[in-house]
Amino acid sequence: MEEPRFWPAFVLIGGASAVVVVLGLAVWGAWRAGLVPAVRNALAAVCLLGAAGAVGVIVWAAGLPDYCQSGNERLVEEDGQCVGVSDGSHVFDSSISAVSHKIEQLNDQVVEGGKPYATIALMIPMTPDEESEADRAQLLREVQGAYLAQYRANVVDKEDVPVRLVLANPGRELEHSRRVAGWLAEMARSPKDRLRVVFGFNLSVRENADTIGYLTRQQHIPVVGGPITATDLANDASGRYPGLVKVVPSNLDQANALRAYLDEDVEKTFLIQDRSGSDLYSRSLLEAFGAVTKGSASVPEEYDASQVTKNDFALMVGNLCDSQATTVYFAGRPRELTQLVNALGRRGCQHRHFRVVTVSGASTIALEPDLDWGALARGKGLTVEYATITHPDAWAAPEGPRSPRPPATGGSTDDFAAFTALLRKNPPSQIGPTDLSDGRTLTMYDAALTAITGINKRVARPGEVPTLSGIEETWRRLRGGNSVKGATGWICLTNNGTPYDKAVAIVRLVPSGGDSGGGHLAFQGIAWPTGKPLTAKRCLDTRG
Repeated sequence: MEEPRFWPAFVLIGGASAVVVVLGLAVWGAWRAGLVPAVRNALAAVCLLGAAGAVGVIVWAAGLPDYCQSGNERLVEEDGQCVGVSDGSHVFDSSISAVSHKIEQLNDQVVEGGKPYATIALMIPMTPDEESEADRAQLLREVQGAYLAQYRANVVDKEDVPVRLVLANPGRELEHSRRVAGWLAEMARSPKDRLRVVFGFNLSVRENADTIGYLTRQQHIPVVGGPITATDLANDASGRYPGLVKVVPSNLDQANALRAYLDEDVEKTFLIQDRSGSDLYSRSLLEAFGAVTKGSASVPEEYDASQVTKNDFALMVGNLCDSQATTVYFAGRPRELTQLVNALGRRGCQHRHFRVVTVSGASTIALEPDLDWGALARGKGLTVEYATITHPDAWAAPEGPRSPRPPATGGSTDDFAAFTALLRKNPPSQIGPTDLSDGRTLTMYDAALTAITGINKRVARPGEVPTLSGIEETWRRLRGGNSVKGATGWICLTNNGTPYDKAVAIVRLVPSGGDSGGGHLAFQGIAWPTGKPLTAKRCLDTRG
C-alpha cells in the first residue's frame, strides 16, 4: 500500500499560521509603542492584508486533493484532475471509493502473501465530469467488473500466480494517455510490479487506438480490449496491433447479428449516419450499416456530430415521413440518438410506426437526461432496439418451465451463475450500488477474466510469472476447450485475437408509462453474427 505523504500541505499551513502570529504581534507592538495614528493604521492595514493572504494559503492547502499528495511517483495532478496509476489506495472519483478500497485490500493481501504475483492494469478514464451521472455510473460498473475478476482469481480459484489489479487513469478526455502508458511500460519492466496485461479501453476513438498501438507495437505488452467495437480497431494478419485481443463482437458482427434477427425488407430501411470521420466507432458503424442496408430505396441521411442540432434531426425525420421506410439504422453516438428519438416523438406522421435500430454504443442511452421517453408511446408508437454486447437476462437461468431458455451452446447459465455468485459475496454495501443492465460490469469482468486466463494458462511451473511474449502466444490457444467461459458468452479467439461468432444481445427501450416518464431496457433475445448459435465445434475451428 502507498503511504500518504501530506507534508507539503502541512508546511504551507504551518508557515502561513506563523505569518498570522507575527503580524498580530506587530500590530500589538505598534499600539504599545504609542505610534501616531496614521502609522498605526497603515501598519494595521498591511497586517490585515498579510493575514488574509495567509488564511487563503491555509484554505488552499487544506483543500488540496489528498490522492495526488503521495509518495507514488506515478500519480500527478494535471488540469485539475489526478491522473496516473493507483493500487486502489488513491480514489480517482468518489463514485468508486468503496470498490477502490476493496481493490486496495485485496492488493495488500497479494503483495504480503509472499508468492510472486502478476499485475494487470485497468485503463479507462476515471475522473468524469462531476455533473455527468451517466459517466460516473459507467465508471463504477466497469471498475466493479475488473475487481470481481480479480476476486475470483485470488479468493475463489486461488490461482498459482496471484493477481494484483491497478487502476490507470489517462484523464477524462484521454489527454494523458501517452504519459500513463509510459508508466505502465515501466511497470512491465519492473521485477517488483511484473505488469503483464493492460485491459479496458472503453471507447473506440483515435486516442485509444494510438495508446494500444504504443503498448503492443512498441512496448510488446499484451492488451485486452473492453467494450471497443470499431471493426478496424483490432489486430490483423499484418500485425497492426500485435498482442491485442478483444472480448466483444465488432460493429460489423453486431450489424450482421441485427440483420439476421430483424429479417426485414432491405428496401424499407433508412440509414442515418455520422460522416464526421473523427470517431472510429461511428466510422466503423457507417461501413457496417452501409453494407446491411445496401438496396434501400432511400438515400442515407448524413450529419456531422460536431455541427448537428435538433433542427437537423427534425428535417431528417421529415424526409423519413416522406419515404416508405419502416426501419431506421442509426450510425452514431447516444447523444445524437437521443436527439433523433426526441425528433421522432414530434414527427408529423404520427399515424406511422417506426423502428430505430443501432448497436452497443447506445448502451448508455437509458441514462441520457434529455431522452424523451414519452416519444416511444406517441401516435402509432416508436420502437428503439439495439444490438449490445450482453444483457443480464441473456444467460440467466429460466425462472420457470415456461420461461425462455438460453441457447444450449455459445455460453451457459453456469458461467453466468459463477459471476452472480461473486456479486453475492461482494454486495453493494462493500463495492457500491450495482446495475448489470447496460452490460458494462459484465464486459469488463470478461476482459479482466481473459487477461487472467492468458496469464495462468501460460504458467509453466507453480509460482513462476510468465513473460509478456509468452502471454501473447497463449492468446492463440484460447478457443475450443481453452476458450474463455465468460459471463457474456463463450470467447473463442481467432488467430488475430478477435472473438468468433460472439453472442449478441438484443434489447429494447420500454417506457414506464405516461408521456414524459422514464423507462428501462428489456431483453429481447440473443442473435449471432453468423445467424446461428456458436457450437463447440465452431468454437474450435474459428474459420467458420
